[in-house]
Amino acid sequence: MDPDGRRPPTREELRASALRMLALREHARAELERKLARPRGTRAEPPPALLAQVLDELQAQGLLDEARFAQALARRVARRHGSLRVLGELRRHGLDESLIERAAGEALGELEPEAERALRLLLRHHPLPAADAAQRARQMRFLQARGFGGDAIRAALRKRGTQVPDSDPGGDTGD
Repeated sequence: MDPDGRRPPTREELRASALRMLALREHARAELERKLARPRGTRAEPPPALLAQVLDELQAQGLLDEARFAQALARRVARRHGSLRVLGELRRHGLDESLIERAAGEALGELEPEAERALRLLLRHHPLPAADAAQRARQMRFLQARGFGGDAIRAALRKRGTQVPDSDPGGDTGD
């Protein structure tokens, strides 16, 4: 019991909580560990050794799989964002770099080229071509914020018929 009178969860309670979370969606090990470690209601924080044991068992049974999580996350993010955002999201979850590269490569390889995705997103959110440099800069920032690199952004704007300098003086576009 902790000083507040709460007791730590049992192994079965931890496992049941983990399975409920995994039933909703894939999780990275660190993410699931962070969620399970939080005290809740009448439950205190679980002992770290018990938490590690439960997570190890789930991984051994194939119920917790970081490769599967990375692939699912990369596919979900890649549909609406550029490669820089995909890589950033995977890194944010504390995954191994080789796993990040493989998942991002597979997800992005399944899609149309990055410039085409950028153009599709641009047409959806900014249906009219930029009339001046300020609008062009706004559209470039829009795509940059969604993780598209400078080459893809310039290619998308050119395909749309917007005049784009080879090197935009307004700042780095993520090259």
